[in-house]
Amino acid sequence: KNIEADGKIIGFQVCVRSTYYRGIYLSQLRPATVTVDGEQFKGDQIKWTIGGKTYTEDEMAGIGDVNWALLEPAVITVAKPGGLAQGAHKVQVDFNYSASYMPPAFDDMMASFFAQDESRVLILV
Repeated sequence: KNIEADGKIIGFQVCVRSTYYRGIYLSQLRPATVTVDGEQFKGDQIKWTIGGKTYTEDEMAGIGDVNWALLEPAVITVAKPGGLAQGAHKVQVDFNYSASYMPPAFDDMMASFFAQDESRVLILV
């Protein structure tokens, strides 16, 4: 959905779920990329809302005591002035995480092992 502030549409939100069976601590998450109709958003353009609290990706890197539970959807807010036009959009959210039992050096290997080229169609009304 599109989001607004002060009467202006400032971006949009999508919800995602974790696929990791143990849940993920915020410090385990790696930066996300959101692609909508071929346009990529990342870095400062993305904020995560988990457990009702909103975080930047930089903030999450240092938070090791907040867990994103398996069945809890996370809300990803993307800054995009004007938001998305009404209608169908191809949306893909890519993110990775480190497993608590694997050393950080394995992050890149795990990313390619779990990589999936999945997208969904969002219909904005």
